[in-house]
Amino acid sequence: MKTPLQIPRIDRLDDIDDINAIIAELDDKGARGDISCVNWREVSPYRPMATFSIAYSTHYIYIDFLTRCNYLRAVNTADQSPVSQDSCVEFFIDPLGDGHYWNFEFNCIGAINASHRRERPNPTRLTSEELATVKRYASCGTKPFCEIEGLFTWDLLVVIPLKLIGLDAEAMPTTARANFYKCASATSEPHYLSWHPIHTEKPDFHRPEFFGAITFLTDVP
Repeated sequence: MKTPLQIPRIDRLDDIDDINAIIAELDDKGARGDISCVNWREVSPYRPMATFSIAYSTHYIYIDFLTRCNYLRAVNTADQSPVSQDSCVEFFIDPLGDGHYWNFEFNCIGAINASHRRERPNPTRLTSEELATVKRYASCGTKPFCEIEGLFTWDLLVVIPLKLIGLDAEAMPTTARANFYKCASATSEPHYLSWHPIHTEKPDFHRPEFFGAITFLTDVP
């Protein structure tokens, strides 16, 4: 059982305009984690390097994903397209621990697929207006490309409004449930990695019963 991830509050993030400075602040002050659980080794044993740094502020949750992999793919460009087929990172959160969760999925050029769910088959898709409030800064740029082979290191910074998932910085839950993922189902080396382990027979990220505990710290540095 993992120790709950202690997520700090860093209000000054909202005042930083430079993306590299935000990433540096998250690397220095944010909570860090590895997306390294190979839950379905018989399906795919491949484990690219994937890490994240996370913090929250007055208005947002900030997550910086860093990945190193052998294949890179970004075919899907439209929001709400199947970005998990591409080189993809994901953040799922159940803010109140009641089984109602949000899934945020991003490919390496920042296309997003996001919903609010109680169970996988019945999503409430976020509207285009809601998706536009989620900021995305991709080191790979925003233009699509077919799969390329090599050794690639890429970064994706995402900034999610607290109010989008029903949270208020002044009344944050002490503990929530979440998971972080790295996947790429349509690449030459498909993989399905998670931060918190998942105990299912087949790959399935939509399992809030296997989310890990996160704690929102309330002290403002």
